[in-house]
Amino acid sequence: MEVLLQQMINALSLGGIYAMLALGLAIVFSIVRLINFAHGEIMTFGGYGIFLAMSFGLPPIAALVVGLGASVFMAMAMERTAFRAMRGADVVALLITSFAVSEILKVLFQNGISARPVPISFPASWSGTYHIGQTTFGIIPTVSIIVTFSALAGLTFVLRRTTIGMAMRAAAEDIEMLKLLGIKANRVVAVAFALSGLLAGIAAVIWTAQRGSVDPLMGFFPVLKAFIATVLGGLGSLGGAVLGGFIVGGLEVLLQAFLADSLAPYRDAMVLASVILLLLLRPDGLLPAANANRS
Repeated sequence: MEVLLQQMINALSLGGIYAMLALGLAIVFSIVRLINFAHGEIMTFGGYGIFLAMSFGLPPIAALVVGLGASVFMAMAMERTAFRAMRGADVVALLITSFAVSEILKVLFQNGISARPVPISFPASWSGTYHIGQTTFGIIPTVSIIVTFSALAGLTFVLRRTTIGMAMRAAAEDIEMLKLLGIKANRVVAVAFALSGLLAGIAAVIWTAQRGSVDPLMGFFPVLKAFIATVLGGLGSLGGAVLGGFIVGGLEVLLQAFLADSLAPYRDAMVLASVILLLLLRPDGLLPAANANRS
């Protein structure tokens, strides 16, 4: 039971990272129908922001804030320079654009900073543990769970209780009607990218704090898993993205913890097989968006 509790904490922590990344993907997709495969580089940019801030002597907390700001900046710059001109293009053109942006940024990270992982020295106390009864929990996984659910609750408030949030929800339903109502679509889309960047930045903070390093491919694999989570939950569904993120993270951690050693190399294949099975049962995702069939 103690091992199970510890692994559940780890599953929620990893699933929370996938959920935030998947939610960032879903926010952008719901409005402009873009699957942004450069989303991982937004996370990586935040990680390098943390590294550079600490290299210049900023305290760790301030460096984390810089990392968040760097991710938001990268997301908004990406929208303004690469995706705004492509708005309204077909899906293939948008995919090619996002892949191109992703590859360009990877090359810049590899040649401009370092092709190898760069260590980040966080305070030793951050990697400590605490005890509840006979069970030992890590500080960083616990904090990451609190931060994840706080971020998701904050985003829910923004989307449901603020003017710009309601405009984003309206844009997800029909962005052309939004324009006819006199609302600036460019501003709504820019805010959507900024929120996706903020979520990627939070994921970068948790990822780097847990691993203590940053590298050019830091965001690639988490966003790949987040994309799988987005499809599992239902493309364009914000709630589905969160649910899919926690399911994929939970499957990954629990299979790693309880699989026999001989089956451990097949963990990712088993996770994907489980996702395929769920999609066979629910082809539109677990929580499909209300406008999933919109052309």
